[in-house]
Amino acid sequence: METLGEQTQRTMQNDLKGQLTVHSDEQTIGKVDVGEEESVDALHLPVLYQDEHIIAIEKPPGLLVHRSPIDRHETVFAVQTLRDQIGQHVYPAHRLDRPTSGVLVFSFSSEIAAKLGQQMMDKQVVKTYHAIVRGFVHHTGYIDYALKYRYDKIADKHKRPQQPPQPASTMYQSVAKFEVPEPVGKYQSARYSLVKLSPSTGRKHQLRRHMVHIRHPIIGDTTHGDGKQNKFAKQHFNFNNLALSCTQMGFSHPITGKWVTINSQMHGEMRLWLEKLAPFCV
Repeated sequence: METLGEQTQRTMQNDLKGQLTVHSDEQTIGKVDVGEEESVDALHLPVLYQDEHIIAIEKPPGLLVHRSPIDRHETVFAVQTLRDQIGQHVYPAHRLDRPTSGVLVFSFSSEIAAKLGQQMMDKQVVKTYHAIVRGFVHHTGYIDYALKYRYDKIADKHKRPQQPPQPASTMYQSVAKFEVPEPVGKYQSARYSLVKLSPSTGRKHQLRRHMVHIRHPIIGDTTHGDGKQNKFAKQHFNFNNLALSCTQMGFSHPITGKWVTINSQMHGEMRLWLEKLAPFCV
């Protein structure tokens, strides 16, 4: 008979195995090499899906989607890198925060990008993320917590300074739990959970802020998270990024109308850390 830890490990392996196949109703696109490490310096973005209208890549953590007034010194962006890589102009259909990795969709025309953007505004796009958070998440739950827009004095200087909190909701599901017998801050041991997150809205830093709201901050979140936990993960596991990846996106193809599902793996540091945490699975 399997122990609880063995059952949890098997559940985690089955859940993560599903990330590696990229597919749609039109065709099977292929698999992502688990051993392939992401590198912004290499200036090559893994292509997860491509047809004559749309292309999707696996964005590594630390890469900006496009130029930003906040990071004026940056010279590498997903838009320009992908354009140079495939020799064709691309238009982002959505965005991922700089530290977040995973599925990033572009189109080859502004019209198609607008149609995809409208689907997102109409909550017709299904997104799934994986994150490693502080503490034990024991169940599946739903967070319905409005978020006040947080302004950046540079990037948001043209926006209205006062807005009421915006509705925001997220489903979460526990995938695996780990306990490392080392004290962290006021805690006697370091407890982590691998969770699956499905937002139905797209507010600024929504997943990071929602997980803080339920007292399970995402590891590596230097803006909203737990500094002591981040330091522990860095010193003991050499984890230096945000433990958040967009691992799946589904949408209706704006031309064919067929449902397209694009899967990605978690970024390399997350996968490596989970390998190190595996012996501590509970």
